[in-house]
Amino acid sequence: ETWWDDVVYILKLLGQHMFLTLTATGLATVFGIGIGLLVARHEETLAGPLLGAVGVLQTIPSLALLAFLIPVFGIGMRPAIFALFLYGLLPIVRNTYTGIISVPADLKDAGIGMGMTRGQLLWQLELPLSAKTIMAGIRTALVISVGTATLGAFIGAGGFGDPIFAGLQQKDNGKILLGATASAILALTCDY
Repeated sequence: ETWWDDVVYILKLLGQHMFLTLTATGLATVFGIGIGLLVARHEETLAGPLLGAVGVLQTIPSLALLAFLIPVFGIGMRPAIFALFLYGLLPIVRNTYTGIISVPADLKDAGIGMGMTRGQLLWQLELPLSAKTIMAGIRTALVISVGTATLGAFIGAGGFGDPIFAGLQQKDNGKILLGATASAILALTCDY
């Protein structure tokens, strides 16, 4: 085995890991922002139940959630992506909701006074002013996804969990460190 084979192997794992995390975080972003906007618009009735529901998803242990999803999706990438999607919802929903309700009421009133519709208020005022908060939620979801995706190896999803899983089976610390170090570097890169 040459050094080039090692590079190709690591790049393959990186591609699998990035596919898992980016797909899940992309889906969580679309649905999470939508849910966050819905909660902000109907705060009195929806804030408690919806924020509570996505909070409960976060408390389910990762391996347990993967085990629950295997009968539905089988093994491989699909249950891993769905689990990562569910874990990514909480920070995005919460930050979207927080960002939107934090827009000062006097600015909204000024927009309405200028004749802005609800859609214009959302796109031209609320989303731009809450973009930093929403992006912080997306960033958090991405970092959580990178770390949690290593568990996908237990159900054949690939990624940097593969060498960790193989290293545990073979009692090979080098493989374990390869997967753990690569996953940590990727998480820090995404956070940066």
